[in-house]
Amino acid sequence: MEHRRKRAARNRTRSLGKKVVAKDSAVIPMFLPNLAQLITDGEITVGVLRPVGCVATATDGYNSLAMLVRRRGETFAQLLTRLDQAVDKALTEDVYTDEINS
Repeated sequence: MEHRRKRAARNRTRSLGKKVVAKDSAVIPMFLPNLAQLITDGEITVGVLRPVGCVATATDGYNSLAMLVRRRGETFAQLLTRLDQAVDKALTEDVYTDEINS
């Protein structure tokens, strides 16, 4: 019979109510109204698409509104802000952003 090591108990060091922020991190208080409105009927996806890298997409259930590639040095908050702006442009001006296929 094979011996397996038992997993050590996980120590949780922070509570959900606390905000832990490093001194040099860029904290951006954000409200993303277009993404908030979109997720009632649509979908937002953030993940890795090989070989492109980290991408963020937004769809309203019928159309792909925006497909963005995370830029070098771009924070997650900045990526979501750009996605929110691209969704606004798609909904108001019918301009769809596609950084993945271009």
